[in-house]
Amino acid sequence: MALRRPPNRRQDSGFTPATASRLLTYVRAYRSSDKTPLPFDYIHTMSPINRTAASRLFAVASRPALSQQTPRVARWQSTVGPNSHEVDNIQSRDEPPSPVHLTKGETKGSEPAAQNTPSHAPNYGAAVDYRTSAFSPVPKRVMDGSEPTETVAAAVLSGAPTDLQARTVRIFRPAKTATQSGDWNAHHWRMDWDVLSKGHRWENPLMGWQSSADYMQGTHLNFKSKDDAINFANKQGYEYFVQEPNERRIIPKAYANNFMHSPKKLKHIRTK
Repeated sequence: MALRRPPNRRQDSGFTPATASRLLTYVRAYRSSDKTPLPFDYIHTMSPINRTAASRLFAVASRPALSQQTPRVARWQSTVGPNSHEVDNIQSRDEPPSPVHLTKGETKGSEPAAQNTPSHAPNYGAAVDYRTSAFSPVPKRVMDGSEPTETVAAAVLSGAPTDLQARTVRIFRPAKTATQSGDWNAHHWRMDWDVLSKGHRWENPLMGWQSSADYMQGTHLNFKSKDDAINFANKQGYEYFVQEPNERRIIPKAYANNFMHSPKKLKHIRTK
């Protein structure tokens, strides 16, 4: 009995390298977005042995490669825009925190004030410094038009505050500067407001300086004559007092007086 050579199953079944290449091409196309159907007729027409090999080849080809499983850096662009709530959250994270405005005795941990309260409203609940005087000077008379003067006080109609009504002013002529020989500063008359009592003085809590709570301190007015200053004080209803200037007595000097006879032993030099 003669032995027959087994047939070449690769050639009989039709599973050639070209067929395997076409199968891999269709598998890759199936994995893409077009979803091309696989040619399963190639697998079913094969012999059982080659069909198993083709199934293994199909499984290996359909398995994702190692390079695709490795995570890689990629930039993706979405066609769907974020909603308004997400945009607000992103902007709130990027922007710095807004400053907190406290009004009307409000503390940082308390509830926020009403929306109708302006942000520049003063803090009425702040602690007042004990050195600050809050009272006003008491006028000597009431400015109601019944004052025993020839003119009506301007405070009756002007509505001036109590701090300016019936104040005491000083009218004087300032002396010339000691370092100057001229008399240019001694021709006009000046009126300034008298210093109030010690209740209107306070101490600066920061530097310790003594100051005054009177806003008229350091204010003065100049007049050409003493009568103009007195008339202005009467018109405003101020109490005033006048300080007359000290006039220097100038004695005429002559060089010949140094040679005059003096009956006393001690000679007086008149030119010095």
